[in-house]
Amino acid sequence: MSDLSKNDVERASFAFSIYDFEGKGKIDAFNLGDLLRALNSNPTLATIEKLGGTKKKGEKLLTLEEFLPIYSQAKKDKDQGAYEDFLECLKLYDKNENGLMLGAELTHTLLALGEKLDDSEVAEVTKDCMDPEDDDGMIPYAAFLKKVMA
Repeated sequence: MSDLSKNDVERASFAFSIYDFEGKGKIDAFNLGDLLRALNSNPTLATIEKLGGTKKKGEKLLTLEEFLPIYSQAKKDKDQGAYEDFLECLKLYDKNENGLMLGAELTHTLLALGEKLDDSEVAEVTKDCMDPEDDDGMIPYAAFLKKVMA
């Protein structure tokens, strides 16, 4: 944990307090992934589980003292995507190299590749983050990605 700066610890403490729904100084390990993402980390589901996250609510609680080393480890994790990584992946679908891809291809990608989302999750993400398709069914994928990662 010594590799966390004072600012990192303050940010982590503040974010932790938001996920401490009962005000008892503990969070449900089920929310570990959301908490790490709130701190601008993009851990995979496998990483979250490896760090102590659970798949069901109520299985395990974490204190701030237990969370800080987890956060430190997550910050060091190289197995998480950054904006540039995701942008390069979406460029594969940009056949005209003009910053546009088919909205249907984006939806299919979210449903079928990597850590797959289900239909309702994809519908929510596209509703919240995807610009309307143009007459050809194209969307600007960089704008979508920025909204998703905000």
